[in-house]
Amino acid sequence: MSTAGKVIKCKAAVLWETKKPFSIEDIEVAPPKAHEVRIKMVATSVCRTDEHVVAGSLSTPLPAVLGHEGAGIVESVGEGVTSVKPGDKVIPLFSPQCGNCRICKHPEGNLCVTSLANPRGTMSDGTTRFTCKGKSIHNFISTSTFSQYTVVDEMAVAKIDAASPLDKVCLIGCGFSTGYGSAVKVAKVTPGSTCAVFGLGGVGLSVIIGCKTAGAARIIAVDINKDKFAKAKELGATECINPLDYSKPIHEVLQEMTDGGVDFSFEVIGRLDTMMSSLLSSHASCGVSVIVGTPPNSQSISMNPLLLLLGRTWKGAIFGGFKSKDSVPKLVADFMAKKFPLEQLITHVLPFEKINEAFELLHSGKSIRTVLTF
Repeated sequence: MSTAGKVIKCKAAVLWETKKPFSIEDIEVAPPKAHEVRIKMVATSVCRTDEHVVAGSLSTPLPAVLGHEGAGIVESVGEGVTSVKPGDKVIPLFSPQCGNCRICKHPEGNLCVTSLANPRGTMSDGTTRFTCKGKSIHNFISTSTFSQYTVVDEMAVAKIDAASPLDKVCLIGCGFSTGYGSAVKVAKVTPGSTCAVFGLGGVGLSVIIGCKTAGAARIIAVDINKDKFAKAKELGATECINPLDYSKPIHEVLQEMTDGGVDFSFEVIGRLDTMMSSLLSSHASCGVSVIVGTPPNSQSISMNPLLLLLGRTWKGAIFGGFKSKDSVPKLVADFMAKKFPLEQLITHVLPFEKINEAFELLHSGKSIRTVLTF
């Protein structure tokens, strides 16, 4: 019996307030309006951005259905939707692509102006599609994947290969693409180059995959947790160093190791001190340093302009610089063609109802990516 045009009752993980566990609730998901898509979620993974909301260090209206790194199947579409149809496999996009604004038309830009202008915690029209216990439940950054069904704007969904395994390609919805793209698209790592990657979580490891795919000759992984070194080497790191093993600043160590500094450096932690260490570890005359990690609170960094005057480049980008709707299907196709791995990033697979256990694994540092299946 078709559910198109009807309210769907299903389970979702609702965050009612910060610093509290998720609550598995029965919710109602309204049908999609014009230019909207309702998706039956199949898999979603847990990202530290969701944890920032739980901790209260990233503000979004609550109560909300979080989650932004998922994959599913289109259940129904609203009037005017042309890019997907019921039955299509899709990935929701936390960084939408309207295709019409200045940034979408810019050859390098990817942070769609329309997505920035949307009311926070709602669909484009300023309303939500989730209801629980008679209360409206907020949307989260265009996606809300911690629900058996979600509704997204058409510009925030990408159709992908019908043969793709959704419990793996869900990582392309955020973490993998952010790291991989930072290497291949933002930094534009060159064959034979030397790279340093600060932070070996899921996104940092994805940077390593990108550096290796681009042909880097040396990939130096930097982390204070030695337990992460084996996985980093498995994915392409040629050397691993722990700043705690040295009496001098880590950027000086890297400069000595690489004849004055690396060609490309990446900060994938979200700390001001490591952002500066990453910048200084890149060569003063030809180095490129990319900020990938986002500090959870609004903070400022002070630096001497002379650090850039000699020729260094300091860059940053959201979602690895990829235009989401255009690039996600291509990334899935590349995965299917075995151009890069995803399986090694997935350390745990749990049923959706164990979402709080997944966040405990994240807190403890025991997981890289935990995938929740519906």
